[in-house]
Amino acid sequence: MPQPILSVREMSASDIPLIIQYWLSATPAYLQGMGVDLSKMPAKEQWEAMLNTQLTQDYDQKASYCIILEIDGKAIGHCNVNKIEYGKEAYMHLHIWDVTNRKRGWGARLVRMAIPCFFNNLQLKKLCCEPWALNPAPNNTLKKIGFRFVKRYTTTPGYLNFEQEVNLWELEAEFLTDFA
Repeated sequence: MPQPILSVREMSASDIPLIIQYWLSATPAYLQGMGVDLSKMPAKEQWEAMLNTQLTQDYDQKASYCIILEIDGKAIGHCNVNKIEYGKEAYMHLHIWDVTNRKRGWGARLVRMAIPCFFNNLQLKKLCCEPWALNPAPNNTLKKIGFRFVKRYTTTPGYLNFEQEVNLWELEAEFLTDFA
């Protein structure tokens, strides 16, 4: 069986329905397993407005920035950042949309490909990630791809989340050469 061709690209307008479908069709158990507070889930129209706004902003104005993850030219997930301080840091999130594409080693490889986009386009010095401490998938992925574990603490990591214990992981720009 041939190896799949993995690639990443910036989000386009045609990706917006796929991202919205991922969020709005996910089971409550799956969302809660990622630390999502179900009462904070935006409606479809709110998702559309937020994602369309992202497409029109210059890099130094973006509140969120999304990279699409592809296998054989087909979008299978996204990796995005928010809490962006242009020229300084941003917080990354990882999402593989369909369960059949998870636990195959592709996520780590695709995220490694997306990371230079964040550093280069947003002129970052540091990339952070705060996955729920009880969600093993992102924590294992971050360790595998070279993020440094900083600490575990309690916070509400994003606007969709409930207060939870998170692990803070960081990757500094000086280590970006490992991702070329």
